[in-house]
Amino acid sequence: MIQINENYKKLKASYLFSDIAKRIGKFSEENPSAQIIKLGIGDVTRALPRTCIEAFHKAVDEMSADNSFHGYGPEQGYSFLREKIAEMDFKSRGTGITADEIFVSDGSKCDTGNFQELFAQDLKIGVPDPVYPVYVDTNVMAGRTGEWKDGRYQGLYYLDSIEENNFVPDLPSEKLDLIYLCFPNNPTGSVATKTQLKAWVDYALKNKALILFDAAYVAFIRDNSIPQSIYEIEGADKVAIEFRSFSKTAGFTGTRCAYTVVPKNCQVYSSNGNIESLHSMWNRRHCTKFNGVSYPVQRAAEAVYSAQGQVEVKELTDYYLKNAKYILEKMQSFGFKCTGGDNSPYIWINGQRDSWEFFDMLLSKAQVVCTPGSGFGKCGEGYIRISAFNSYEKVVEAMERIAKAI
Repeated sequence: MIQINENYKKLKASYLFSDIAKRIGKFSEENPSAQIIKLGIGDVTRALPRTCIEAFHKAVDEMSADNSFHGYGPEQGYSFLREKIAEMDFKSRGTGITADEIFVSDGSKCDTGNFQELFAQDLKIGVPDPVYPVYVDTNVMAGRTGEWKDGRYQGLYYLDSIEENNFVPDLPSEKLDLIYLCFPNNPTGSVATKTQLKAWVDYALKNKALILFDAAYVAFIRDNSIPQSIYEIEGADKVAIEFRSFSKTAGFTGTRCAYTVVPKNCQVYSSNGNIESLHSMWNRRHCTKFNGVSYPVQRAAEAVYSAQGQVEVKELTDYYLKNAKYILEKMQSFGFKCTGGDNSPYIWINGQRDSWEFFDMLLSKAQVVCTPGSGFGKCGEGYIRISAFNSYEKVVEAMERIAKAI
């Protein structure tokens, strides 16, 4: 008899964004003439940068000739891309990350979900609340949690991210083994200072813990005092893995390209206390379960690091930040407390009512889609997240509609 993994039955009935899609679908069916503006899911809306497209076309043309065709590439990624990443994303920031510590993949969502496979079942895991659902759900699937009760999974240590701590969680009162952090944060838009990140790195060093640091939105940081990599903190290469993506940086959400940094200095431990190489473990997992990102996509990603590519990527992220600033200022003018919107494409809004109630009100009265904060965790109740990923014209129209609706 083929038996299921019973841990899947612990998961909430459906994924947050599936719930949103169902509500939008029902509303659209009942109101076929409604012109809905979507500011919910964090999907980009503008075309790939011209430099990336040109590199993409050139690489596709190479695939059309036998003498320049590329089949399977290195599972870890082509050296031309890994070297550019190391030089421009890390060495330029004064870190010692090298090309062979970078693993190119098809998405940070996949990597953050898959990385937990490397670890024991009985870890003490810390997750922020509110949090990107993948961090939690993949550990539920792996059997590291108890049942869902009172808005949380038993067995996880939740790191409250609330207004009182500016949505940057405080250090835990007990010893944790694996800690998820995301800055600029999804969903709250908050950023962590160098002092705050140093406290987490020092905690991990003291407790032999590991930090999984999601930096998918780093391209939106405009405050130079904010670290753009956790490896800017001394000692982080011993206790932290960093995930990055081209999805929001260069509009690759449908193109699929990201990378994970696993420093060779990063140490983990066997059950008898022996030191093990996490770099070697991830390399083995990566080679076993992944055949690499396609050659044309990696050439398109490499173009991000050209002089013109850097200009175009900044123009792209500036465009979304202009949207974010407008949303932030408007929502504040309506009397709402907000965070994010300056170094982040997300605005986290205290809706002063039930999250789904606010979602339904904006959908029905303004035909605007947001994301209910409760979908990100217990501490998200009462909040909504509005995304800046749409055209400026649509954002302006959405704010006009919301003004009338409230």
